[in-house]
Amino acid sequence: MITVTLGTIPFQFDRAIAWLDLLLERQIITEPVFLQYGTSDISALAQHPLVTALPVVQSEYLKQQVDASRLVISHAGQGSTRMLVERRASFIIVPRLAEHKEHIDNHQLMFAQGMANLGVHCCITLDEVVEAILKPPLPCPVDIFDGPKLVAHLQRCYPSTQEAMRRLLVGSR
Repeated sequence: MITVTLGTIPFQFDRAIAWLDLLLERQIITEPVFLQYGTSDISALAQHPLVTALPVVQSEYLKQQVDASRLVISHAGQGSTRMLVERRASFIIVPRLAEHKEHIDNHQLMFAQGMANLGVHCCITLDEVVEAILKPPLPCPVDIFDGPKLVAHLQRCYPSTQEAMRRLLVGSR
């Protein structure tokens, strides 16, 4: 099985849907596909016998689909990427691009390029996606997110702010 997750932001990811349609039509994908599509128009795929599609899913359900998949094709969202690394999934990220009106800017492209330097497979072209389907990448060998969380870092840097926030929250009750 292949899982495709496109996130839930209010921008369609038509390029990813068109690619998936083409991959199924050309029989590059011949196995079941679970598609989490957000706000994208999936009318071209809605009746395909191999595709099960939902706009939004609970995170636990998505994790189950990821665990059952031989490959995950994901938008380049930071939360999705982190979850895929933590689950040791075989996955690729396809960044949403501003030029296709898939997002307001190219932050997903910049994130994906940074992740590529750490071993995450980033696909910009359909040919790169085809290659990953035919030969899925190995899971990331290291926990690339193993480091301090931003909140913990800020609390260490600004301990007086943490106390001020605590007082403010306690005082507002």
